[in-house]
Amino acid sequence: MIGVVVLLGAAGAIAYSAMGSSYATRQGVVRDQPVPFSHEHHVGGLGIDCRYCHTSVTESSFAGLPATEVCMTCHSQIWTNAPILEPVRQSWRTATPIQWTRVNSVPGYVYFNHSAHVNKGVGCATCHGRVDRMPLMYQAQSLEMRFCLDCHYDPAKFLRPREDVFRMDYEPPKDQLKLGRELMERYHVRDARTLTNCSTCHR
Repeated sequence: MIGVVVLLGAAGAIAYSAMGSSYATRQGVVRDQPVPFSHEHHVGGLGIDCRYCHTSVTESSFAGLPATEVCMTCHSQIWTNAPILEPVRQSWRTATPIQWTRVNSVPGYVYFNHSAHVNKGVGCATCHGRVDRMPLMYQAQSLEMRFCLDCHYDPAKFLRPREDVFRMDYEPPKDQLKLGRELMERYHVRDARTLTNCSTCHR
């Protein structure tokens, strides 16, 4: 009887660990893409703002993926014959969108709105990590419910001024909680009682 209890306990612990592993959450896993796009080069090296490619991030629930026309703004002039960019040129010639592999996603039963977060002072790097240091894109956070709730329980710990939302090198000040509470009031961020209500994310 004791052996059965121990065995069930061990099986439960293994299952719990597996559910939080990168195998299940995809955290830290580089996803294959049609073109090995480097955020490190484009964001960190060239200083391209997130909104240049993710055009709907401030207005929509979906951040948006760059149309081929955005890529060709530069690549019709530079690296025009690079083999690595042939999928982009083919997309341009055939007017067929590039089929990017989504890196960050939440389950279908979770409602997430990008514009609501960036307009309330949540920085891109808070969820996506330092993409300016990623040669190839990967999911920086687990994006599990507990990750979201850490912020929803106390948003003041994470908020930054709107003008710094897209800055990758932003460092929170020593008085972050004071600033965060001021920003909550300024940006009309609801308190934890509302933000942790099930219907906020599960609609």
